[in-house]
Amino acid sequence: MNTPVAGRMRLIIVGATGMVGGYALRYALSLPAVERVTSISRRKTGISHAKFDEVLHQDFSDCSELARALAGQDAAVFCLGTYTGTVTDAEMRMITVDYTVEFARVFRNSCPNASFSFLSGSGADPTGRSRMAFARYKGEAEKALLGSGFPRLYIFRPAYIYPVEPRKEPNFSYRLLRSVYPVFQLLFPNQVIRADDLAKSMVDVAIRTGAGTEQVILENRDIRTLVYPDPQ
Repeated sequence: MNTPVAGRMRLIIVGATGMVGGYALRYALSLPAVERVTSISRRKTGISHAKFDEVLHQDFSDCSELARALAGQDAAVFCLGTYTGTVTDAEMRMITVDYTVEFARVFRNSCPNASFSFLSGSGADPTGRSRMAFARYKGEAEKALLGSGFPRLYIFRPAYIYPVEPRKEPNFSYRLLRSVYPVFQLLFPNQVIRADDLAKSMVDVAIRTGAGTEQVILENRDIRTLVYPDPQ
């Protein structure tokens, strides 16, 4: 992968009101290599910046009206998602698969040469055989993206994402993982990643320039290698 061209990149971030998307937005705005950042989300981010645009969009099952906002972009970082147990199974599939596929379709048609970074998850199963709904639906979304024709597609499969900042955890599993994070990180470093570091890696990869086609699936270990070149 090559390095970005300073001051020329135009970046879309989807899901900037979420944890990872929020870090991605703030990081992208700090980069001289990024000329313009556009957030597409249902709610306002509350951020004001000279090179920031915000587009509110309520229905991600139909992204056709976003075509104008997407035109001329160089890359997208897609962080839209939900947590297991917070919505019904049908809603989880709609958010995880349908929204992803629909946005990718419109973005690909508007920006055929753009790169796409997608926030998936560890254990994602494109075969659809997993008993876990999260793994099946993330895998289904991955499979659709891999066949969508993006010249540069980066699929991120983080394991446990450490929130860094205080927040209300979505379920018991996340509360437990957060409480044991210091020990978990020490014993199983390749099974954890900080939310801000994950966001940085998604942006950095998305805005790299290069010729040709590249489709990369990055497991948690690979993401850590991007963020921490030297063993930690």
